[in-house]
Amino acid sequence: MPRNEKYSWQFLLTTLFFARFIFLYLCHMTSLPLFLGMSGGEIAFVLFAALLLFGADKIPDIARELGKGIKSIRHATNDIKSEITKSSEKSSEMKEDASKGIQNSTKELKEEVTKVKEDIEKITGAIKRKF
Repeated sequence: MPRNEKYSWQFLLTTLFFARFIFLYLCHMTSLPLFLGMSGGEIAFVLFAALLLFGADKIPDIARELGKGIKSIRHATNDIKSEITKSSEKSSEMKEDASKGIQNSTKELKEEVTKVKEDIEKITGAIKRKF
């Protein structure tokens, strides 16, 4: 193997070993399930196959693009969450305004009914006295 390669196989295998170790340690410490039900050996095999398929110099570019994609997805989900929160706040404000409007309407209606009731009592009171 030529010495002028960007990464040696020993370096890549060591990196894969430590990446697997860190991944398993983090999964154990955070009590998360393993990635899609795969064991560490299966994940290492997939990473090794990706290394053979794409080459050592393409994997950082692929990882960078995946990171950008994940970041854009996270940003989009945060935008959606904020829109949902805004719309729920607007609907709660509208609900409060509607309930205040209904309370005001019922209060005005009760006042009108009370006035009419008093007027009827004034009229009927005069009629009752005549009999």
